[in-house]
Amino acid sequence: MNKKHIALLQEMIAYYRGDAKRIQHLLKVYDFASLIGRLENLPEDQLLLLETAAIVHDIGIKRSEEKYGSAAGKYQEMEGPAISREMLTRLGYATPVIERVSYLIAHHHTYENIQEIDYQILVEADFLVNAYEDALSAKGIQAFAEKIFRTKSGQCLLQTIYNY
Repeated sequence: MNKKHIALLQEMIAYYRGDAKRIQHLLKVYDFASLIGRLENLPEDQLLLLETAAIVHDIGIKRSEEKYGSAAGKYQEMEGPAISREMLTRLGYATPVIERVSYLIAHHHTYENIQEIDYQILVEADFLVNAYEDALSAKGIQAFAEKIFRTKSGQCLLQTIYNY
């Protein structure tokens, strides 16, 4: 783990202070995204970008709940990019990384037209965690898997974890 990720994880844990569920969620999504990215042999620069996005993917939840009284994905996608830009800029991330991470945050609950591998892996990692946290049925998991999962590593993890 690089120093920027350590600082970013510390920032996000402080950002979610007192909200153990959200802290646990971001750490799990980060771990799954990192694992899938490594299993899929992403180049190091792309892996670092994916991991950055995984850490901050839900950063818009707090503002969404404050503004709209909801943590719905569409609100997270609207509110998250601006907050992440400020945090990533303050921590010294390069502009191209900030822009790509902002794009991923703005689309991580949009499941159509996923074409880039970082986007695909982020969606898969988030689902691996959400399926458990939301106690999805086996039928729901299978339907999502057939419709969305594309990486061999993500498919294997999903099948192994949820035994379907």
